[in-house]
Amino acid sequence: MSDPLLSLAPSELRSLASGLRSGRLSSPFASAGVQKFVSMAEADRIAKRLSNLENSGSTISGIAETLDILASAIEGRPAIEVLVDLVATGPEISGISNRDTSAVVGDLFRQAERSVIVVGYAVHQGAKIFGDLADRMQSRPDLHVRMCLDIRREIGDTSAPEEIVRRFLHRFRMTQWPQQKRLPEMYFDPRALTLDQIGRSALHAKCVVVDQRELLVSSANFTEAAQTRNIEIGLLVRSSKLALKLEGFFQQLIESGVLNRAT
Repeated sequence: MSDPLLSLAPSELRSLASGLRSGRLSSPFASAGVQKFVSMAEADRIAKRLSNLENSGSTISGIAETLDILASAIEGRPAIEVLVDLVATGPEISGISNRDTSAVVGDLFRQAERSVIVVGYAVHQGAKIFGDLADRMQSRPDLHVRMCLDIRREIGDTSAPEEIVRRFLHRFRMTQWPQQKRLPEMYFDPRALTLDQIGRSALHAKCVVVDQRELLVSSANFTEAAQTRNIEIGLLVRSSKLALKLEGFFQQLIESGVLNRAT
């Protein structure tokens, strides 16, 4: 359960600290006394938390200083709007401002310095969509790019899995990637190629992770329609912690053999 002090606004925390220092709030802490400084709904939990702090050995001045430090920490947190952008494709709506999917994907590719992971279910018109990424790979030879794509067995196709992967790679090189440009590493889920329809799965995620610091999670496939015309929604998150977690998720899938490299 979250600490009840974290539910308070910085102004409430500072008010409590001031009350402790002035003596307007004193031990033993009771709900009635705390209500002068915080909402009635939180007063009982806050009173118990202050009592716990005192019982654990904290002095009144120490509790007050802790409350001020906590208030400063909360005030220093960036607003969620600074860390997360709404990304949308679709008709323009008056009064609603958001970033377009194709523009965000292009920016991510153009700014990549060290690593990119692209995960997609469907790819069409890829030579255009991945143009910025291919150019970036050309200008940054050390840029490590991995693509996890859905290589699937179509209905009625009884070919060997290796043949389906070979055909997919050939089509990708010829039609879905800019010609004469360095190719990324390609990975797929071999469960999508089983002849057993009941056990067959799909790599259905759509996301991009760049430099272990930014990630885009979206409903949009890597198709011209999804990137520019369909109604699609996603979130662009600037968080090294979350980017590392998502990258780590796919790294574990690769290392554990759930995803295989297409060669």
